[in-house]
Amino acid sequence: MNLAMRSFQGLLIPMMVLSLTDRAVAQLDRVYDQAEDNVSGTVIQVSKQGVVLKRGGNNQEFQAGQILKILFEGDPPALTKGREFALDGQYDQALSELKTVALDSLPRAVNKADTVFYLAYCDAKLALAGKAPKDEAVRKLLAFASAYSDSWHFFEAARLLGDLSLALNNADKALTYYKSLASAPSSNTKVESVYLQGLVNLKKQESGAAMSEFEKVIGLQAQSAEVARLQILSKAGKALALAQSKQGDESLAITNALIAELNPTDVEMAARIYNAQGAGFEASGDLDGAILAYLHTHLMFSLQPDAHAEALQRLAELWPQVGKPDRAAEARQELQQRYPGF
Repeated sequence: MNLAMRSFQGLLIPMMVLSLTDRAVAQLDRVYDQAEDNVSGTVIQVSKQGVVLKRGGNNQEFQAGQILKILFEGDPPALTKGREFALDGQYDQALSELKTVALDSLPRAVNKADTVFYLAYCDAKLALAGKAPKDEAVRKLLAFASAYSDSWHFFEAARLLGDLSLALNNADKALTYYKSLASAPSSNTKVESVYLQGLVNLKKQESGAAMSEFEKVIGLQAQSAEVARLQILSKAGKALALAQSKQGDESLAITNALIAELNPTDVEMAARIYNAQGAGFEASGDLDGAILAYLHTHLMFSLQPDAHAEALQRLAELWPQVGKPDRAAEARQELQQRYPGF
């Protein structure tokens, strides 16, 4: 285990939260939850578990997994704009704004932590899309986690580190990061930890272990829309695990049912379901069906980088088997251009 990984694991040890109560002047901060409802007050405590907001004579706690964003008193315009661009998926525009923020001029530690996080966040997202170096994105996220281990973004950084590790074909490291999410305060994040561990086992071709993780999620009594979504994704994961085990018919029975109720606006879900269907067709020996399924991901859901890269890779392998090597060359060229090193 390298030094960076040891350092990250050490940061998971509970530590004293950052207290902000010693500031003489009250701050007006605004906390937004995942539904984009917001509450104003003064953030008086920050930790990886979340924040405490003082409102008049009362304190209100927000778990990290419940928070969409926080607008802090003292945020410069470039940070406010950069944060919004980042959350909207416009990562290049976000970086253009965030790189103009002078950290030393920021009045509070929370302003600095948000700036450094969103810089690392955007680099990570661009790296996962094949538009920036993955190793450098990992370095920046680890630097953030080390410098701001009391940030409510901590588990978000861990998730991204897992995603990058998986993209770098380091499944064991990805598993370590994903397992760390089980220490998050949000029950949704704990469930996501199990689902993500299933994805790692799929990557390692350990279909039995993957199936076990997905079944844990599928068997839950869903208490939120987020968990219900993870259950659908877990069903797609189970279908892929069945395909890896050469149980094509059982795999297709799951994916066909999922496609019948598919929400096409959920790009990640759609891409993973169609890729699982492609694997099911492959396991059943239906190469034409597999190609059509992977083409769905390629042509309609290419905004999900890992699933799109997987679809292109499978198309590059399958096209020659149906007598179309030119199409395979096109798929391989796009794969190399968009996702170098995949």
